[in-house]
Amino acid sequence: MSAPRTARERARAELTGEIKAAARRQLETSGAESLSLRAISRELGMVSSALYRYFPSRDELLTALVIDAYDALGEAAESAAQKEYPHPREAWVAVYAAVRDWARANPHEYALIYGSPITGYQAPQTTVQPAARVPMVLLNILSQAHAEGWLPEVEAPEPSGRLAEQVDTIAPLAPGVPRPMLLRLVIAWTQLFGMISFELFGQLVGSMDPADDFFLETSRQMAKYVGIS
Repeated sequence: MSAPRTARERARAELTGEIKAAARRQLETSGAESLSLRAISRELGMVSSALYRYFPSRDELLTALVIDAYDALGEAAESAAQKEYPHPREAWVAVYAAVRDWARANPHEYALIYGSPITGYQAPQTTVQPAARVPMVLLNILSQAHAEGWLPEVEAPEPSGRLAEQVDTIAPLAPGVPRPMLLRLVIAWTQLFGMISFELFGQLVGSMDPADDFFLETSRQMAKYVGIS
């Protein structure tokens, strides 16, 4: 059991939350490119030097927002996957839906992590693990489906060359799952976010908009594509 936080620690956590909330409001009104620590300090009635004690630079604040967004998205996916389903296909479809629902409810935070790169900002290594939460949920569904005998034998070519080396980096995370299925999983993961980005950024207007039925059918097809049929 962790020790209770001191009043100073609680106050710092509260103000940190207020700073990040103000930053998210800036994301909504001005976009990540215009994020300004000075503007945040003015909104909160702080001197800028005090704010810099919490976030010494714009990039450190951006990193905190990026990690928060990835974690919130990951929690949505994990929560959907933890429910009971009669078939892993239903779990897969539910996770796809949860990711889309979060993105639609938080479009500016989604754009922060999956939109255009921010000029001058390079996400540090600390963002990698939070970013991996959604693909890990999908990988766990596939791995469990394989362990429980849900995956049929699928004739698919083995990846070769550099592609095989790349697939081998994730193979230890899903022991026994055939490499062609792991490759298909990565394809399905990237397709998920490509589809959401198309919807949020207006690329489906005039064709598959509203995208509810299209998204549901695509999630089912992607489950089938990775072998969960």
